[in-house]
Amino acid sequence: QLQLVESGGQLVQAGGSLRLSCAASGGTFSSFAMAWFRQAPGDEREFVAGITWNSRSTDYADSVKERFTISRDNAKNTVYLQMNSLKPEDTAVYYCAANSRAWDMGQTKSEYLYWGQGTQVTVSS
Repeated sequence: QLQLVESGGQLVQAGGSLRLSCAASGGTFSSFAMAWFRQAPGDEREFVAGITWNSRSTDYADSVKERFTISRDNAKNTVYLQMNSLKPEDTAVYYCAANSRAWDMGQTKSEYLYWGQGTQVTVSS
């Protein structure tokens, strides 16, 4: 069973940058496609970005394209989310998730088998 632990969330001013990390353990990290989701209070959990097992393909929500970058280091069992030009509407709890179909970086929550506990990102205006 894969365990996921996110880190890097904090309070930042609008226009600033953050890098989130998600460390995996307990399984073969390189066998999984990975994604980041986020959930703001009162909202549904939404897809942010996804990456295939070998980093050859990535996908982004329209709201974060050109601002966020997902990457992974299979040697370190870690997936990252670099967030630039942050906006107050990016405020949410950010979750990483693992999909056992290594090529599938789908945008649907139900496709992901393992989830982290989340890390809070707050962007002040």
